[in-house]
Amino acid sequence: MTHSDSRGLPLSTDSAAAAAHYRAAIDLLLSACPGVDTALAAAIAEDPGFALAHAALARIRAMRGEAAAARGAIAEAEGCVAARGTPRERSHVQILALLIQGRSADALRQALEHAATWPRDAVIFGLPLGAFGLFAFSGMAGHDQARVDLCERHAGAFAADDWWFLGYRGWSLTENGEVARGKAMTRRAHDLRPGNANAVHALAHALFEEGAGAEAEAFLAGWLPGYDRRGTLHGHVSWHRAILALERGDAAGGLALYTESVRPGVSQALALNILTDSVSFLWRLGLYGQPVRAALWDEVADFAAPLYQKPGQPFTDVHMAMLAAARGDAAAAEGRAAALAGLVEAGTLAAGPVVPAICRAVLAFAAGDDRGCIRLLEPLLPEVVRIGGSGAQREVVEDTLLCALLRSGEAAKARALLDRRLHRRPSPRDAAWRAGLAA
Repeated sequence: MTHSDSRGLPLSTDSAAAAAHYRAAIDLLLSACPGVDTALAAAIAEDPGFALAHAALARIRAMRGEAAAARGAIAEAEGCVAARGTPRERSHVQILALLIQGRSADALRQALEHAATWPRDAVIFGLPLGAFGLFAFSGMAGHDQARVDLCERHAGAFAADDWWFLGYRGWSLTENGEVARGKAMTRRAHDLRPGNANAVHALAHALFEEGAGAEAEAFLAGWLPGYDRRGTLHGHVSWHRAILALERGDAAGGLALYTESVRPGVSQALALNILTDSVSFLWRLGLYGQPVRAALWDEVADFAAPLYQKPGQPFTDVHMAMLAAARGDAAAAEGRAAALAGLVEAGTLAAGPVVPAICRAVLAFAAGDDRGCIRLLEPLLPEVVRIGGSGAQREVVEDTLLCALLRSGEAAKARALLDRRLHRRPSPRDAAWRAGLAA
């Protein structure tokens, strides 16, 4: 008897129990819920030669930054798939192996080829998607459009009620400016599977881009208590709540959410989320005129120090530069910027010169050199998209420029930037800045 995954693709296992555990594990993985490891361990116990179960285990370990364990699991998958695997499964394992080896450009290329033949292979189809996916971290300026193109090209391959695909297709549309269509699709995904944290996260982005902050806060506050704190998106969805509180001027409420659910030592999110969410929240807190205790920055620095010393991942680099600048460590921020400039010169940093420029701009801002910050950021603002992440996450860079314009008395430029933002989404924080300009 042939067993299949949740989307009808055949699995190379003779064990019905192993296939059932694998389906459960992948559904948990695709909905960012805990329990993936347990389900995969059960699948492997039922069938030790089940290649895709080992490959999924490698994927989850890589996501957590457990490099050695990920390499071991993918090696096991490679051995199993060579002995017993279909062409689709061999391609699946090979792509995850490339990802674990750090060969992201090769992984992206092969993932797109794989999707052309087996689009319903959601684990692989999902690799280019999302704010931290292979498209977003490719350095390309058009990654928002690329995600939409990929989803639209293969939409016919998925069932109309596929809760996972609807969520990611909707989020891709939202990030590319089609907010109403994206929101409707994402809401449908959530209705189909209310426990799917990825759909909730995507809906948070849609509401943010729509300027519906009150609706977003109410929705997330009602949903989060039912989501296990071990879920990989618990800390990040809490970050969304904290940012929304800051936007409406509730710094104390935002800080309480940060303290309870976002900061290192409390959040059980992926390490990259813990770093970037913590830095961007604290940086925004300072931008919005609130004091930030040095101990809060030190806590993030202690967490990040053993993990993110090597430059070359732009989204991480920008946040590490913010962290160093906020702590007054000009040498660390400038050292990272110089190393990144060297990578640009060598042609090995796909995102290009915008990355070291942002690092130097945040250092200038923290040192009170607003005109230096403006000089660096203003001409490169359209290129900030190259660092990856979502529109909501990248907005911290634009906020930094706006604050520099306001502090330096560049009222006309600040007003023009606020006008452009108003056309994208209304924001109570922008309204407060606008009122300050009018006073």
